[in-house]
Amino acid sequence: MTAVVLSCITLACILGGALLGMFLPGHHLSTDEKDVIRLGTGLIGTIAALVLGLLIASAKSSYDTQNTEIKQLTANMVLLDNLLAQYGPETGELRNLMRRGVAILADRMWRENRSGAAKAAPFEASDESEAFYAKLLKLSPENDFQRLLQTRAIQVSTDIAQTRLLLFAQIGNSIPMPFLVVLIFWLTIIFASFGLFARPNAIVIGAFFIFAVSAAGAIYLVLELSQPFTGLLEISSAPLRNALAPLSL
Repeated sequence: MTAVVLSCITLACILGGALLGMFLPGHHLSTDEKDVIRLGTGLIGTIAALVLGLLIASAKSSYDTQNTEIKQLTANMVLLDNLLAQYGPETGELRNLMRRGVAILADRMWRENRSGAAKAAPFEASDESEAFYAKLLKLSPENDFQRLLQTRAIQVSTDIAQTRLLLFAQIGNSIPMPFLVVLIFWLTIIFASFGLFARPNAIVIGAFFIFAVSAAGAIYLVLELSQPFTGLLEISSAPLRNALAPLSL
């Protein structure tokens, strides 16, 4: 279910709760009964604020972590290319293979994180990455400097593979659905209690609509942050795709 759909459901539930409360006989309640309802609503509102803060923190942490991993992956790709360039002209084929593999890697990563079917599929290394690693191991250093560069290149290549696997393992929504369901339920109750003591008129209904849109917007942003490879806050793949300049032949 997309962030837009869940946000619209949240908006409908909150507005429905507010309108339902407005048409309940809340004005006939005694002062003590109103105080009990207000105290209960305050308690639920406090809990809802804590849960919403927890969801925002969790989503922001997940977004920042995956964004950092993409930057680390990009930096390691540039470092690996520089190491191969220092090794000598015999690594030209390897460097060209890297450039072809970067676009394939980016396409696969963003596609995996957008596809619900990919979550259940096991990870499989691409043919390009396996061919690159095999050719890297087959290099024959002629001196200690080239031997050092090959060892360092193998280590950086391993780091790239580990980061890639880590990103694959993080596929999926970081926001637990029960949290969202309970939070939407609490927001609906809160707005229903607001409407319970308000007389229906254009100003009140308009204010409820603005407040409901604001609450649904908060849910939308949380869901967008938890899905960093798609949507409004999508992490750009351009830096990764453009990290390696074409080789001059």
